[in-house]
Amino acid sequence: MNKNVLKTWALMTGFFVFVVVVGFVFARIFASPGILYFAVVLSLAMNIASYWFSDKIALAVSGAKPAAEKDYPELFKAVEKTSRLAGIPMPRVYVIGDASPNAFATGRNKNHAAVAATTGILQTLNAGELEGVLAHEISHIKNRDILVSSIAVVLAGVIAMVSDFFLRMTFFRSIFGGRDSENENSGILMVVGIIAAILAPIAATLIQLAVSRRREFMADESGARLIKDSGPLASALEKIHNNPKQLTRASSATAHLYIDNPFKRKDGGGWFINLFMTHPPIGERIKRLKALSL
Repeated sequence: MNKNVLKTWALMTGFFVFVVVVGFVFARIFASPGILYFAVVLSLAMNIASYWFSDKIALAVSGAKPAAEKDYPELFKAVEKTSRLAGIPMPRVYVIGDASPNAFATGRNKNHAAVAATTGILQTLNAGELEGVLAHEISHIKNRDILVSSIAVVLAGVIAMVSDFFLRMTFFRSIFGGRDSENENSGILMVVGIIAAILAPIAATLIQLAVSRRREFMADESGARLIKDSGPLASALEKIHNNPKQLTRASSATAHLYIDNPFKRKDGGGWFINLFMTHPPIGERIKRLKALSL
């Protein structure tokens, strides 16, 4: 079985366990079994939704619209050529109306995949560079990276929302609920609940990091080998990264999908900042591409 499929099952199972455990803790805090039942139903429903509809959710959150070939012939030409070279069906093509150059792929498998490119990337790159970018994205599809990364969009977002909801419930109880004299463990459970709710967004970030950084190096190399030239992608990455325009609808939930981090930074950031970046340093990616022997 493909390791990305295994990673997907692990991600979905981990999400299920996490939400149920948090639900159990808060069910004890509020002495309400209904909270646990809700957590179980929510985790199951979101796992199903994340598998079947993660691509649609990612595209909607990013503001991507279906593209017409007559309006974007160069984009369609690059997608058609690279998908043919990779031996996979041509994915659906979307365009994001944004001046910031970027692109991503999404979907659950090669037969249900989509690529999205900003209008900015179409204006910034030449035909060869655009082909290099699409080869990178098509490689994500062929390597089945898109399944786990698309699911991460939904699950990471839900974890953040659940944590915020339960954190608000906890503070509401602490202010208006008074003491629970019937449950001597109430205080401990309250503390555990607060810690779980605070750590949840960190867990969501770690989920994204786990599926992002290494796969970018792999897709860079696979894309370069696909078109038998690493130069166009290296040049494209440099142009994309150096462009000062930030993606208008940049979201922490979808940032890991893009070929380059949509959140622009004026400086390179320190080692601690880089540790929590969803993408490896662009300089290192370019260096590896230029050193690649084809």
